[in-house]
Amino acid sequence: MKEVILDAYARTTGSKGYLAVLRKSGKIPAIFYGKGTKPEAIAVNSKVFVSIMEANGANVIIDLNFKDGKKAAIVKSLDRDVLTQHPIHIDFHAISLEDKIEVLVPVHIDGVADGVKNFGGVMEFIVREVKVKAMPRNIPQKISVDIKALGIGQGITVADLPELDGVKYVQDSSTLIVHVIAVAVEEEKPEGTAAAVQPEVISKGKKDKEDEEAEKGTAAAFPATAAGGTKK
Repeated sequence: MKEVILDAYARTTGSKGYLAVLRKSGKIPAIFYGKGTKPEAIAVNSKVFVSIMEANGANVIIDLNFKDGKKAAIVKSLDRDVLTQHPIHIDFHAISLEDKIEVLVPVHIDGVADGVKNFGGVMEFIVREVKVKAMPRNIPQKISVDIKALGIGQGITVADLPELDGVKYVQDSSTLIVHVIAVAVEEEKPEGTAAAVQPEVISKGKKDKEDEEAEKGTAAAFPATAAGGTKK
């Protein structure tokens, strides 16, 4: 990992108003601390710090330039403004260039998976940072992963990440980094069945009943004649 120099200005631990004035002057309030190091309230140039982070990544080794000399550090945490996302406070953690440290390194995806490109699958990027242990100068800026060969149902775990000199992955080797899944196809619902057709019921009205009774009356007045004719 590249080393850069950043001037550190001493500051007081003032009120919110003081910190607001400090930020308006182009500086970011920060704290420098670490094992065996007395915490120091400092400020750094905002533009210089942002350019360093953009060019070198979050794990860059920063040599903070104090009046009494340089002190190596990494950015342990960074607070940003909710609206502008501009840095508003930095925690610098003192490190020894002779001791291994654990940091999170971003994972970078290379290419388009075969399962996405040719079979309509969807890539899910699950873990975007992995924890590694290494000497400060061996910490990579990023870890690149080639996913072009991934088909549907295939993925890459921590165990599949490239081996890097002097770098040990301390995260669970079975941790899934990225995989390709099939697109869930929603089954078409059958069209609503038509309402059951009720059998037609023909109700007999008053007129029908009268006709039926008339027919019965006629049958009674004129009984049916035997097939053989009248008896003499």
